[in-house]
Amino acid sequence: MNTIHPSAHVSRGVELGSGNVVGPGVVIHPGVRLGDDNWIGAGVVLGAPPEVRSFAHPRDEEDSYGAGLLIGSQNVIREAAQVHQGSQRPTEIGDGAFIMNQVYVAHDGNIGNGVTLASSVLLAGHVTVGERANLGLGVAVHQFRTVGVGAMVGMGSVVTADVPAFAKVYGVPARVVGANVVGMQRSGISIADAEDLDRRYRDGTAFDDVLSRLLG
Repeated sequence: MNTIHPSAHVSRGVELGSGNVVGPGVVIHPGVRLGDDNWIGAGVVLGAPPEVRSFAHPRDEEDSYGAGLLIGSQNVIREAAQVHQGSQRPTEIGDGAFIMNQVYVAHDGNIGNGVTLASSVLLAGHVTVGERANLGLGVAVHQFRTVGVGAMVGMGSVVTADVPAFAKVYGVPARVVGANVVGMQRSGISIADAEDLDRRYRDGTAFDDVLSRLLG
């Protein structure tokens, strides 16, 4: 069973698993598929058409709303967040993400398992965020950029280039200042490997061999 507030609007064609909680004023457009046990806060909008100037915006629920939005299970999506459908492929959110209030995920995005997006994070089109990455309050990410697995992006940063896995970055534009040592240890990576990568990031020395080993 799903718990859907009477004021929520769930369109025809939406696919819901079980155990989902859909709060007041939520709008879920056609072409959205949710897994199980997601918690959707008040005023969230899921599956609106991609914000692409050339896209033929729908006139009714029988028209295309885009390439779809796929959301896994056990995600928390807080108040007034917006996630748009893809324009070329489905926008995707994995499992166990924590998406705070007023976050914006644009078309064709791909959000990995266990990601944390703090309040007012803005992800432009075609952005990929790797598993367990953590983006701080008010981070903005340029279109087609990738934030690597386990990376941490400091609050207020503007990401204009790809962020390597496990990196710690901040600034405008964001720059690598070290490794997310704490996050790496929480993921089961040894302190020796975490400190080695941290040193390489800080020194600007080669790190591809370490990442290839850690990422398998």
